[in-house]
Amino acid sequence: MTEKTEIIGLSRNELIEKLSEYGFESFRAKQIWQWIYVKGATEFSQMTSIAKKQQAMLGEHFTLTRPKISRALTSVDGTRKWLLEMSDGNKIEMVFIPEEDRGALCVSSQVGCTLTCSFCHTGTMPLVRNLTASDIVGQILIARDGLEEWDKRREDCLFTNIVMMGMGEPLFNYDNVAKALQIIMDGEGIAISKRRITLSTSGVVPMIERCGNELGVNLAISLHAVRDELRDILVPINKKYPIKELLEACRNYPAANNARRITFEYVMLKGINDSDNDAHELVRLLKGIHAKVNLIPFNPWPDAPYECSSRNRIRAFADIVNAAGFSSPVRATRGQDIFAACGQLKSDSERKKGQKVVL
Repeated sequence: MTEKTEIIGLSRNELIEKLSEYGFESFRAKQIWQWIYVKGATEFSQMTSIAKKQQAMLGEHFTLTRPKISRALTSVDGTRKWLLEMSDGNKIEMVFIPEEDRGALCVSSQVGCTLTCSFCHTGTMPLVRNLTASDIVGQILIARDGLEEWDKRREDCLFTNIVMMGMGEPLFNYDNVAKALQIIMDGEGIAISKRRITLSTSGVVPMIERCGNELGVNLAISLHAVRDELRDILVPINKKYPIKELLEACRNYPAANNARRITFEYVMLKGINDSDNDAHELVRLLKGIHAKVNLIPFNPWPDAPYECSSRNRIRAFADIVNAAGFSSPVRATRGQDIFAACGQLKSDSERKKGQKVVL
């Protein structure tokens, strides 16, 4: 038997081309696209504008596979976390963070992580594999299912933003991430604007310009230190792409301007990176960049080697950065009781013995 083609994760042009092989006209491909990405169809039989004979043909040659929900948790503050099982049995986590009039879905890009950031729980996992475009788009569909937002008017939906800040380094899986985001941004489907999508990187410098040119999404940088010797420990990719090179790439980021500033993420670690001198050096480093700073209170996890800075220390740090003209909000900790807060994601996945990882 011929292996079935997974539709979710195909670009619109790829879908048109594939369906044409079985006699479907392009307008039918558009209908199918909208059934999947506007109406949330999970079965071909739900596509009532498609003739039953054609529905049967679709089922014979194609699949509409979503990740399987292994566990779903809801925090006391309304944050939701899903443990999702991919078709090969590997597992990832994604998190939805609701606000009063909007909400952001924190999406994963890899099973595990190739980086070993010492303050991040995900960094204690080995990398198993990159997620495919289908895996990434599937997370969006699962969230829309769980939030019951397929039939709502767009202005009534709480799921409004996407942050590529889950498990993994998005720029080490750029091709799949880019393809998935282009599907998500397509105006005939899910239609989430690039202005509502933020991609976070630990500093894969050679890919930053390409991301800005091809996707134009908002950029967030996991900075966390202002001196190379410390960042080498906290964010080891710094050994390859040090702070000076990273900030130069940020200055040249094509999608950045005063209205769309680059976000610099800075986890507050007691006695490590939270002094007044660190704050002043951060201000000096960011000079000339359209930037804002998110100060992140460290969220503990079992056997973590760090402690969170005190409230007073975080506030004093923020005051210095704010006084220099950079917006410096302190990120509210959300979902900590279900280990859904920043830096706490870690699935039950394990590296398969002998599996080769290709970046």
